[in-house]
Amino acid sequence: MAYIDCFLAPVPRANRAAYEALARISWDVLKDHGALAVTECWLDEGGPDAASYHGADARREAASYASFFGAAGAKDDETVVLSWVEWPDKAARDAGMDKVTSDPRMQFGDGPMVFDGARLVAGGFLPMLRRTAPDQGSRARPA
Repeated sequence: MAYIDCFLAPVPRANRAAYEALARISWDVLKDHGALAVTECWLDEGGPDAASYHGADARREAASYASFFGAAGAKDDETVVLSWVEWPDKAARDAGMDKVTSDPRMQFGDGPMVFDGARLVAGGFLPMLRRTAPDQGSRARPA
């Protein structure tokens, strides 16, 4: 059964290009050590508010909903990145992540800090349901 690592991180908005570069390096390393897929998402700060995810009868005031900003502990100059890595199974994840964290490409030494890793929220998940729509052809957008 597949295994998913999920990450939520506050990232300074000014570091978007550096984060994207880090994400590309991370994908190469993760792929080389068994990951099947990686998805990196930069929060759409002008996107829908939480109330839009509820039916009219269940909606509350927008301020009463939790937010990704709050969950990630984002500061005024930061936004939120949501990421996940798909592995074939937990055993492949455990073996792969051990190699990922010791891979020289993931050792950034004295380079500038893209985000504060101590504030990263991470967890492993066992998928319960995964469905995909039929091929949407031209509707698919490259990441």
